[in-house]
Amino acid sequence: MHKQYSSHKGMKRVFALSTIANSLLAPACYSAAENRPNILFVISDDQSYPHASAYGSTFIKTPGFDFVAHNGWLFNKAFVTSPGSSPSRASILTGLYPWQIEEAGTHASSFPLKYECLPDILAQNGYHVGYTGKGWGPGNWKISGREQNPAGPAYNHHKTKPPYKGISNISYVDNFNEFIDKKEKGQPFYFWLGANEPHRPYESGSWKKENKLVADVAIPPFLPDKKIVRSDLLDYATEIEWYDNQLMQIIQILKQRGELDNTLIIVTADNGMPFPAAKATCFEYGIHVPLAICWIQSIKQGKISNELVSSIDLFPTILDAVGINPPKECEGNSLLPYLKGKKENTGRDIVCAGRERHSSARHNNWGYPVRSIRTEGLLYIRNFQPERWPAGDPYFITDKGEHSPMHEAYFDIDKGPAWNFMISNRDSIDIFPYFLHATAKRPYEELYDIKTDPGCFHNLIGNSKYEKEACLLRKKMDTLLKKTKDTRFLNPENNIWDDYPRLNGPIRTFPSPQP
Repeated sequence: MHKQYSSHKGMKRVFALSTIANSLLAPACYSAAENRPNILFVISDDQSYPHASAYGSTFIKTPGFDFVAHNGWLFNKAFVTSPGSSPSRASILTGLYPWQIEEAGTHASSFPLKYECLPDILAQNGYHVGYTGKGWGPGNWKISGREQNPAGPAYNHHKTKPPYKGISNISYVDNFNEFIDKKEKGQPFYFWLGANEPHRPYESGSWKKENKLVADVAIPPFLPDKKIVRSDLLDYATEIEWYDNQLMQIIQILKQRGELDNTLIIVTADNGMPFPAAKATCFEYGIHVPLAICWIQSIKQGKISNELVSSIDLFPTILDAVGINPPKECEGNSLLPYLKGKKENTGRDIVCAGRERHSSARHNNWGYPVRSIRTEGLLYIRNFQPERWPAGDPYFITDKGEHSPMHEAYFDIDKGPAWNFMISNRDSIDIFPYFLHATAKRPYEELYDIKTDPGCFHNLIGNSKYEKEACLLRKKMDTLLKKTKDTRFLNPENNIWDDYPRLNGPIRTFPSPQP
């Protein structure tokens, strides 16, 4: 049952922003064609929960995200359906799990035309639709016969001079202005703001120019507490803050144009942070993301939720707000009755996620198939092919046909200072456990108590105290995967996921696995 809290450590920061919030909430005038809300959907690239100041983050300031949370709902338990960009975004756009959408459910492949996307549905119902930044991707939507990115028509030609290397030169603000200028008077809009941040690479040391402090960093439990790791996290924070500033400017534009109050704003991320044991894994920090939702005209402000939410719930929520019934195949639950106080919960006791191939990281372009279930406090993971390396093979074949040095691969982990340090110092007694956690082969099943072990270090499978919970979650997963016709579950010997073509990024060569 939903619990509403009158105080929360993160909300102290949110309500400290009340001056900003109140300045943006002056009365607005609406045309006679009001009530169908505008939709502003905002998605960052590689950002984990709890990395926003509304959650009490000590080293990341996000007034844009906090504004949405202060004037609507802040979700503590929001999860994506996949820890990689392409499948996660495709799932959001279709309201289906990645294993239900063929090639679109893996990374950097295609997006079959038969899967209708949210922007198409809204455009057919009179909405002005567009996106800026990163839409669906990486992948090749043209090869599927689509005329535009599944996120909608692109508005990307306005550029800006980014303050640091690694930050996109796309002006999200200017492109949003152009998009708004092109809509008809009184026409509702749907706009996808797809920040390219905080995806790697980063400009090393950018945080110093922002006067950030190493001491302020909260180290995730799966990373060693070293200065270089703290510095890498501060560069990550700098990119989040830059994108959040763009969001704040767009909120101000909405207010100035009299569109703010009747705009449903959703702010989230596509998957977790680009660090080892996070992005591209179904561990907690790979699938747990920020989420704030507001609709000032229709949803009461200032609530915090500990209810489970899946990213597939956003598709039916938006359609519900617009007054359109979702397709029968939609797997998500509309959050709107819950947001409006008509229901006491989101209708979920579990959220489910999975992954297949991420990068070209193993022999023959194989992926690493995983499915997971997250409850209020437990995370159950099933690794369908545990004989494979979870982060990718440790070494590869160079262009000269030679073996690279050991531990130079692991291509499912984004390279950066923190990971490079862990690789270089893997033989150190205080670093080796973190390195092993990120790279070592895993058992068929894993179970973690997230309340006591958010870093997912202590596998509870085989622990008699958790035998009942493990059995229950096995059954729940079997039931859900059977219901959603997951070929990985129904026919484990079917290699269709490994056969889908990889259409973006390098294709690497690896040694054949030993028999």
